[in-house]
Parts: sequence; C-alpha cells; structure tokens
Amino acid sequence: MGSVGAHAVVIGGSMAGLVAARALAGRFDRVTVLDRDTLPDDARDRRGVPQGGHAHALLVSGQNTCEELFPGLTDELLAGGAVPFDPGADVLFHQMGGHRLRLDTGLRGISLSRAFLEYAIRSRVAALPGVRIRDRIAVSGLTGNAERVSGVELDGGERLAAELVVDATGHGGARTDKWLQALGAPVPEVATVKVDVGYTTRLLRRGPGERLRDGALLYLIAGVPPHDKRAAAVLPVEGGRWMVTLAGWHGAHAPVDPQGFAKFAAELPTGHIGELVAHAEPLEEGDARRFTHPRSRRRHFERLRRPPAGHVAIGDALCSLNPVYGQGMSVAALEAVRLGRCLDRFGTASSAMARAYYRAAAKVIAGPWQVATGGDFMYPETVGHRPPGTDLVNRYVRQVVLASHVSAGAHRVVLDMQHLLAPPGSALRPATVVRSLLAARRSPARP
Repeated sequence: MGSVGAHAVVIGGSMAGLVAARALAGRFDRVTVLDRDTLPDDARDRRGVPQGGHAHALLVSGQNTCEELFPGLTDELLAGGAVPFDPGADVLFHQMGGHRLRLDTGLRGISLSRAFLEYAIRSRVAALPGVRIRDRIAVSGLTGNAERVSGVELDGGERLAAELVVDATGHGGARTDKWLQALGAPVPEVATVKVDVGYTTRLLRRGPGERLRDGALLYLIAGVPPHDKRAAAVLPVEGGRWMVTLAGWHGAHAPVDPQGFAKFAAELPTGHIGELVAHAEPLEEGDARRFTHPRSRRRHFERLRRPPAGHVAIGDALCSLNPVYGQGMSVAALEAVRLGRCLDRFGTASSAMARAYYRAAAKVIAGPWQVATGGDFMYPETVGHRPPGTDLVNRYVRQVVLASHVSAGAHRVVLDMQHLLAPPGSALRPATVVRSLLAARRSPARP
C-alpha cells in the first residue's frame, strides 16, 4: 500500500465516513473527517443520526468486513456487551404468515446498538496515524472545477485542499448534487422509490441471559403483502436492554405514546413482541422515539462517462436503502474496501479511479437494491423506478419464503441473500427453484 496523496477529506463522520477514513488511512499522508454534529465521547445517540436510536443490523458480511478493516473489533464489541447469535438458530423470523424453520448455520452475528458500534469504530479511526476527526464543522461546497475536485469550503470560509474528497453526507446525496453542479461537473441519474416507512422504538430492561419465548434472541416480523404493511424487530443490545422497533410502510406507523405502542405490538401476527412490551420494564419515560424514511434513492454514478477526479461518494450519499432491510452499514463497509482496492490499483485519485470505484460499488449495491425495492414493490402504494421483472421475481420470492417455513435448505438460501453472502441470483439456480417450489406447497401459511 503506497501513498496516493498528501491529504484526503471525508465529509461526514457516521458509519460510512468512518469506514471510508479507515480505507484512506495509510493510503494518504493525512485524512481529515468533518462532521457538523457534536460527536460524543461515549456510546450515545446523536442528533446528526436521526435513525441511530432504532434497531440496526450489522449483517454477517458487514461484520466480517468491519473485522477486516478493524482487526479485533468483534471481540471488543462482545467484551462491551454486544450479544452474539446464530442468524439461523437464534433468530425467529415470522415472514409471509409463518416462521422460518430454525437451523444451525455456523455463522456468528452480533447484536448491538448503532451508537455503540459507531463509537467503537470512531475510537479506532481517531487513533489511526495521520487521521483527524473534526466535529461541529459544516461544509458549504466543493472547490475545483468540472474536471477535478480540489477540496472543500467550510461554512466559515476556510478552505481545505485535498487530493480526494469522499462524500459520506448521507440523505441520498441531495446536497452533493448542488455542489457538483456549482462546479459544472456532471451529476448522476437518480432512481427514487417512495416507501413512506416509519419507525417507532422503545428500550426495555433485559435480564441476564434472558431470551424471548421459544428461546429466540432476536425476533423479526415482516407482514404479508399487500395488505399487512407492518414490520417489527426485537434485538438484545448492550447494557442489559431489549430494543423494540415497530415499523411499517405507507402510513402503517406505530404510535409513539406508550399505550398506542403497546396496542400496535399486541396486534402483530404473533404474541412474542406484544407479551414483551406488556411485561418488560421500560427504560425511558414518556413517548417512544420516531423516525421516517420517505423514499430510497440510488445515484447511478457508474453511468457517468467521466466523473470528476478527486471526488467519490459512499454509503447513503451513493445509495440510500430502505432501512427496514438492515443493509446500509454493511453495504458502506463493502464499498470502503472497494475504494481502497481501486486506489491501490490506480495509485491516484483520478477520474479513471473514480469510475472504476463506482462500477465496483454498483456491483455491491445491485443485490441489496434489488432485494429492498423488490420487497417495497410488493405494496401497490409504492411508486418510483421499478426494476424490470420485479413482479415476476416477487412471485417467486414469495414461494422461496414459504419454502423456508419447512425447508432448512430454502431458509439457508434466504439467509445467505439477506446477509449479502450470496447474490439474489443464487435463488434462481434450477435445483433451488425446483426444491423451493416443492417445499412451498408444504408451508402451513400457504394460501
């Protein structure tokens, strides 16, 4: 790994920005991470991450990638209270009207809060040689021209020169489009899917070693489209807590008041979450917290013939996925690894490097985007850029999920896709198709 340049700037100090900074450290002499929020010195939720206090998933692929970027991170998180689990044996997933058949996978996931994970990684990044994290700093624009971004301008007028600027601002990259247009640089085509997803979350006390009914550590519910738009998740997180997130598409949002929250939980398809909410001790007084995700946005930088040198986007600034599917943090980590490889290959932050990175990132995004938008378009209220063949794929996916109720093999196929360990196309292998269609007939939830 050689030096690509003297200085790189990362705009945004959340998960995507932090893993990007790790990929840049050692490849640049100096790396500066800028965030307009106040970054806490412990594992607290912060205002700059409005979704931070809700259920988050670090998929197995994301966990493995974070371990690659930060060796020893998993053991550190477990020592701090993160809860290990087998995604097949310890997770009870009610989907398409039935529970997936539980199985031992040999995989290990970890369950923890977003705040704890981000704090641990931020501490690791801040300790890297040549890396500086500056908070309470707002970026007002990019410097340079249509061919090359040369740095950033801060709200106070200060300018920072950089060989590479990484946009990790999130929110679908809306601000960055304006910054690129101001330089005369091309902006990408944007695919938008309106989903109107709402999250409501409460924290409850969890006793030592406590599990849910049926011995599960995590409980997930996805409604049966198109009529049931509800979803829910219960996760054990550090500090002896259950994190309960109730969600829904297109207005099916859980109330924030305690009585309404409990009623929503009690009316879910099974009693697991309703029982927990009714009997566990709340750890926060007053109303639950709320977060909404109106739309998903994918910016197709890979279609630009000549993106400006000295600039790339990562994480939600590249593709803002529906958070119900828990893919965002893992996708950002995978993108950061691709960015590092492209910098090593080209040795400079050129336009050719940016184009190669965007093509590599597009391959990372393709599967999660297909899974998420496919699930979203099971609801007729969803509008936006519908990938070709979505309805046909959705009809088959429904059969695979039904098969997972009775078939360990079908469940493993679904799990590998869910955790980004296999592409969605793996479910379309002829032998898998035949087995899934036959097994689906035996599902107790089959109409």
